[in-house]
Amino acid sequence: MSAYDFEEQEKIDRFKAWWKANGATLLLAIVVFAASVVGTRLWNHYKSEQAQQAADLYTVLQQQVEKGSELVKIMDAAQLLTEGFPGSGYAARAALIAAHSAVQAGNNQSASDMLQWVLDHSDEPEVKDIARLRLANVLVDESKYDQALALLNAQHDASFTGLYADLRGDALVASGKTEEARAAYQKALDSLGIQSAYRNVVQMKFDTLREQQ
Repeated sequence: MSAYDFEEQEKIDRFKAWWKANGATLLLAIVVFAASVVGTRLWNHYKSEQAQQAADLYTVLQQQVEKGSELVKIMDAAQLLTEGFPGSGYAARAALIAAHSAVQAGNNQSASDMLQWVLDHSDEPEVKDIARLRLANVLVDESKYDQALALLNAQHDASFTGLYADLRGDALVASGKTEEARAAYQKALDSLGIQSAYRNVVQMKFDTLREQQ
């Protein structure tokens, strides 16, 4: 046997020995890696499909609103999103739309349920600020002033300060707390920009209370 053949055989023997000691581990690592790659691709595909389905349902909801459909149809479409795709951004926005439709239909309970869902499930601060403000508005309409004030006292983004303070003033006026209401309206005026069209409405409320002094 030549030296070359001997060296080759020695290499083969060493490889066999290494494979016997490590082959099973290597195969397992390859299998795990392959499964991970396939699993990641399947998960990304699943998430993509979920997002598309949520988007399609949101479009259906918007169409129901635009057509002036009955509230029950709008609520059903919103519920499909809140229950089937609660983690999507579409769900919270669908709940806001459904709540608005419910208020217009005079169904404050359905509106409150949808708005509370947003507060309990949304992870978007701005969306929650909107839901909190609208829910407080519903509570004021139902003469539940203490509950409304509790919501309005919650922390919120500075961009909502004027609107929160204005509604707080409404709740305080309805509660007979004129001095506190005046202070709330003043805060709203200080927070709303000079160019804000809504500022004139708040100014009228403030002036009315000042005349009652």
